[in-house]
Amino acid sequence: MTARPVTPLESVAAEAYPRIVATLIRVTGDWTLAEDCAQEALVSAVQRWPRDGVPGNPGGWLMTVARNRAIDTVRRASVERRKLEELAALAETADPVIEEDVVDDRLRLIFTCCHPALALEARVALTLRTICGVPTADLARAFLVTEPTMTRRLTRAKSKISAARIPYRVPRGPALGERLPGVLSVLYLLFTQGYNADGEPAFAEEAIRLARLLRRLMPGQDEVAALLALFLLQRSRHAARRDAGGDLLPLDRQDRSLWDREAIAEALAILAALDGGRDRVAVCGPYELQARIAACHATAPSVAGTDWARIARCYDELARIRSTPVVELNRAVAHGYAHGPQAGLAVLAGARAGGELDGHPLALATEADLTEELGDHDRAADLFRQAAAVAHTDAERRALLARADETAPARAAGSTGETP
Repeated sequence: MTARPVTPLESVAAEAYPRIVATLIRVTGDWTLAEDCAQEALVSAVQRWPRDGVPGNPGGWLMTVARNRAIDTVRRASVERRKLEELAALAETADPVIEEDVVDDRLRLIFTCCHPALALEARVALTLRTICGVPTADLARAFLVTEPTMTRRLTRAKSKISAARIPYRVPRGPALGERLPGVLSVLYLLFTQGYNADGEPAFAEEAIRLARLLRRLMPGQDEVAALLALFLLQRSRHAARRDAGGDLLPLDRQDRSLWDREAIAEALAILAALDGGRDRVAVCGPYELQARIAACHATAPSVAGTDWARIARCYDELARIRSTPVVELNRAVAHGYAHGPQAGLAVLAGARAGGELDGHPLALATEADLTEELGDHDRAADLFRQAAAVAHTDAERRALLARADETAPARAAGSTGETP
């Protein structure tokens, strides 16, 4: 199906809306006012641009309309003169939407949305709503709650920022190092929200856009650059992830000719710039390790031709500095390919020792893959079915059941002496 063309207003709104909101929040300190004025500017554009034509500087036009609306509201509220003066000063800039101080406003807003005083889910939702302009109804669907519930969550988050007097700025010195991981974590979750099996693809695109912005404004941060590279490498496989029926395809069944080579080349250049191409696994941060794992996949001609030994080393280091169930499962797969299925099952057994992975669909699927490699097709098919029974999404369930069906004939062929 051909995608609907993006209208001029949609294109401008996607770029200008978060900048306008960020600037007005800085000046007025009022989140609701800033969002309302930005929305009213967009409504005005919908009404006037079809009649009058798109202005030569559409972003500046939207900023001016939003600023004027804010001035009227602030004036009626009889607040201090300083805010009115700052709002009026915006008109003195030839193009207020692309000035660096306004770009800095967006970065300030990202760090404000991602303040550790807020719950992680609230940070993600507030970032999507304020920075990306995602409608509250869409957020509610993504987080599986009602729209009124999501509205209350956003309102509470904004109120907490105001009540706690959370500063609207990018922290400096030690505080920057303390806060940056939280920002990167939110961007990572945004990307995952859009890239998972039943996610909203626009969220992944917004995460990439924000990562680009963060990298431009913080060029000396290796983990920022690595996160962008990771996003690009993961997103490069988008066109090959599903079959004609829309079902997910595992990595070994994807048509690699469909991978986005331009995105892969950009990501590889980013990683090369970090270390001049040297092998630095032992000193990588968690996002760089994940990016280098993704790069191994992106540059391999096939699953069999992948540098699994290097991937296993990366996962060993990643598990040392940031062990999670998903990391441990992927580590088991990597060791299975690099050192044989028995080695992979040994890693998986260690990961399961604490009980956290009991009944986890990915743990069952990983065991099924490794068991199939050992030649025990009967048990592998059963494990795939167990994983499908507890899968989190319909797409995952269908993929796991398909693997079970494929494994079962192999078992039957083996029992009659035929070549599987």
